[in-house]
Amino acid sequence: MQRNPQENPQENPQAFTGFAPRLAAFYATLFAALGVQLPFLPVWLAAKGLDAETIGLVLAVPMVVRVFAIPLATRAADRRDALRAALIIAGLLAVAGYGGLALSDGPLAIMAVYACAAAAYGAMMLLADAYALRGLAERGSAYGPVRLWGSAAFVATSLGAGYLLEVIAPSQLIWVVFAAIVVAAAATCGLLPLAPRDHAAAQALPGTKLLREPAFVAVVAAASLIQASHAVYYGFATLAWQADGLDGRLIGALWALGVLAEIALFAVSARLPAMAPTFLLLLGAAGALLRWTAMAFGPPAAALPALQCLHALSFAATHLGALSFIARTVPVQLGATAQGYLAIAVGLAMAGGMALSGVLYARYGSFAYAAMAGAALLGGGCALAAHRLRGGDAGR
Repeated sequence: MQRNPQENPQENPQAFTGFAPRLAAFYATLFAALGVQLPFLPVWLAAKGLDAETIGLVLAVPMVVRVFAIPLATRAADRRDALRAALIIAGLLAVAGYGGLALSDGPLAIMAVYACAAAAYGAMMLLADAYALRGLAERGSAYGPVRLWGSAAFVATSLGAGYLLEVIAPSQLIWVVFAAIVVAAAATCGLLPLAPRDHAAAQALPGTKLLREPAFVAVVAAASLIQASHAVYYGFATLAWQADGLDGRLIGALWALGVLAEIALFAVSARLPAMAPTFLLLLGAAGALLRWTAMAFGPPAAALPALQCLHALSFAATHLGALSFIARTVPVQLGATAQGYLAIAVGLAMAGGMALSGVLYARYGSFAYAAMAGAALLGGGCALAAHRLRGGDAGR
């Protein structure tokens, strides 16, 4: 049984002298690329001549590709006990992919190359969490205080990208993403090896065992729907705010504020009273429902900071709830496999959400957020089902 990522670290003088600082640095480089890519990749795609519906498809296709790539990566990493090696390989593939993307032109070429690049980068994200949960549990350390450095890097780079958008052409932002990917790939080589696991035990536990657990399936469904409810936000918030007259620096600040709220939750997660992971998922669903309902009605700019702070619930509480559930209930030999199933479900839900968001945004503008509120409501229903299946406490 793995340790709950929310639990307070035990007294361990070695916990943060090697493993955790290297992991924190890796998270920082990994999310630095996201800090530019997430808010401004749609702007780069628009600069390449793609319309809203095509942008939605380009952002959706990689999530389908991951469905095929992630099970291979996660199961191989579990069977071979090679999380660190898998991270290094994924980093090299991401460098090649984003380098190719920067040189691509035309919707089909961009879609094909981005699908491969984003699949490799997505594998890095997934394997990083599996590596972190296992390594930190071995050292009696909490996940949130280490993971927050990734969010902090996202804030710094998204703010920086806001200024870059004012001084350089949007078509050049892809090179900033590429440079950050190169740094992240290099950082994988500095990660410390994990303690070896029993290979026989890993081979004996079939990955499909998890799919026969109703609570696990309900948690995966809940997390997928709540995270996918961010599709309109991730794909079109920047374009909508630009259309409303907000400048690049203010847009960057709004993105940063949302992640600052996320950082705050990660920072205090180790000090909070123990909460059932399913309760965290319910909080995430409630935050997303409130956030997207308000966004659907075109709130004034003065209300946007408060709505951005709900990212602490809609994203961070959902993320912590799903990972806490895996850490508490999934055998350590299936840790990466469980992360893979979660990533596949989130990817499929997000792919559908992204493709749908392009159509909805093109036709209805900001009212497309109403569909996202519906997805959050469904996710909350799945979280409630999981909560009841676990008797209100997934840790028992």
